[in-house]
Amino acid sequence: MDDATRDALEAAAFRKLVAHLRARTDVQNIDMMNLTGFCRNCLSRWLEEASAEAGMPMSRDAAREHVYGMPYEKWKAEHQTEATAEQKAAFAKSDPGH
Repeated sequence: MDDATRDALEAAAFRKLVAHLRARTDVQNIDMMNLTGFCRNCLSRWLEEASAEAGMPMSRDAAREHVYGMPYEKWKAEHQTEATAEQKAAFAKSDPGH
C-alpha cells in the first residue's frame, strides 16, 4: 500500500471514530481513560500536535471543537457528569501521565 492510500484510509478511520464519539455522549472521558488510556481530549491534543507538525497550527479550542462537534465548554455543560469516587480512584491508579 502506498503512503497516500494509507493516509487516506487512516484519515477516514479517524473521521469515523470522531463521529462515533460525538454520537456516544453517554460515554464519559474518564471511563475512556480508565479503559483505554485515551479520551476525546487526547484525540484533540493529537490533532493539535499534528496540525502544528504540518505547519498549519490549530488552537487547542479549535481542535477540541473539531473532536467534540461543539465548543468544549458547551459539551461539558450538556454531557459531562461528575466523576464518581470509584472512577477517580481507577483513574489515579491507572493514570498514564495525563
